[in-house]
Amino acid sequence: MTFQRARSAEQREMRRQAILDTAAAMLDEMPVADVSLNELSRRSHLAKSALSRYFASREAVLLELLGHFLQTWLAELPGELAADIDGSLPAEQRAGRLAEVLSRSLASRPVLCDLFGAQGAVLEQNVTLEVALRHKRASLDALATMTGLVRRHVPELGDGAQAFCLHAMVLAGALSAYCPPPPAVLAVYEAYPSLDALGFDLRDALRLFLGTALLGALPRADQPPDRH
Repeated sequence: MTFQRARSAEQREMRRQAILDTAAAMLDEMPVADVSLNELSRRSHLAKSALSRYFASREAVLLELLGHFLQTWLAELPGELAADIDGSLPAEQRAGRLAEVLSRSLASRPVLCDLFGAQGAVLEQNVTLEVALRHKRASLDALATMTGLVRRHVPELGDGAQAFCLHAMVLAGALSAYCPPPPAVLAVYEAYPSLDALGFDLRDALRLFLGTALLGALPRADQPPDRH
């Protein structure tokens, strides 16, 4: 199939979006580590030199997708939180419900978690200053959005809400590297049940760690809540 070079701004944006859509489809089939520029080029029906007119590297493509998936999640999260958290409950119970919703929501988005996990060690290593700046600004906006949502339901967290949100996203990425385990490891767990304690479910692990972090961040009963 032969493609003509996109010339107008509208054509360039359409081509750019097509590349992102292709990369997103690849992430439904394979982990971030297996997404290569060669395969993206082949599936996009573009030479690597042509693809580079839109994205300087595969990392730039994946960082943009991370931003898109993160925005999509944060647009859906308010409804999930509102449906499951009763504002009349005590702070500890609301914190527990918050941990449950976040763990369920994140675990249902394995691609987002995989991108979180690859962000620092891989995706930010081969990008231009412009791409890095745009990504970090978007990340800061996303963090502010998530922080606002968490404070809405557990205002007692105060200034600790932002750190919790940042750590939650980092934790989701770190834990997702182990879930699900690769075939050889899964086979070992099945053959040697005594080793199964080393494995875990992503949702259960997130609920445990996020719940513990939230309860630890709540003010003690003898301290007034910080509602800044």
